[in-house]
Amino acid sequence: MHPDLNARAAHSVAIRERAAAEMKAIGVDVAFISALVDTFYGRVLAHPELGPVFDARLAGRWPQHMEKMKAFWSSVAFRSGAYGGKPVQAHMGVANMTPDLFPQWLSLFAATLDDIAPSEEAKAWFMATAERIARSLTLSLFYNPALDDPALRRS
Repeated sequence: MHPDLNARAAHSVAIRERAAAEMKAIGVDVAFISALVDTFYGRVLAHPELGPVFDARLAGRWPQHMEKMKAFWSSVAFRSGAYGGKPVQAHMGVANMTPDLFPQWLSLFAATLDDIAPSEEAKAWFMATAERIARSLTLSLFYNPALDDPALRRS
């Protein structure tokens, strides 16, 4: 193997090992991620505004979505590479998705973490990560830079 490839492989292993140690130190393991996803999406389905949007998109595909979300959060937490999807594309064209749903999503996520997070550090880490994801998706899906162009503003 080429020395650069060996160095990259070793670097990737070090990143995964460091992430695993960080997650272990705050009480996060694969079982917690599974419980987080199951609990959170159970609450999403019961939510009067989020539930219909998610269920319309995922009807008949909830088991696959749940596995995908577990892979996603495992990949984010453990830097495992377990998720290879494209979140922005997956959310494009979702009927009735609006920017005001993201604060509700975050509020529900925070409540779920309040109830089941193994530590305050885990709660803070997952909440900060969820906030970055929500901000990124909101900008990707709804932001129009042309609206910020002063030349296009009407007085």
